[in-house]
Amino acid sequence: MTTTFTRTFVAAVAAAVIGTAALAAPAMAAGQVSISFTPTDPDQQQALGAGLQIFSLMQGLSASGANASQNGNFNAAGFNQNGSGNHGLIVQEGNGHQGTIEQNGNNNNCGLFQFGQNTNGQCVQNGNGQSSVTTVFGF
Repeated sequence: MTTTFTRTFVAAVAAAVIGTAALAAPAMAAGQVSISFTPTDPDQQQALGAGLQIFSLMQGLSASGANASQNGNFNAAGFNQNGSGNHGLIVQEGNGHQGTIEQNGNNNNCGLFQFGQNTNGQCVQNGNGQSSVTTVFGF
């Protein structure tokens, strides 16, 4: 009984020390949160793709091919498209973002939106008729 109590007590103290150390992390600790959506229904894929193309046109960009809109410093955007009818859109607001889109196939749509500071986001599509959107927030 004493051995079980001692092990439990030591485990609780270790957990408390680890938890306290995590709370003492500097307020300037950097990180990112990413949210992605890829519809599986063909109708939803077409709707999302059309929405991304309309958004591109509203931003003064092309509804096909590769598009990047960057507002900030030290941002980088890269595209690799193999196939036809692909549309890639990277929008970066803030500083220090790196975004890439790779599309292998035909008629794919991908939107990558990055906000805040120092994010690293990517979209990879292999196949035909896919649509997805990823939003990354950096802090």
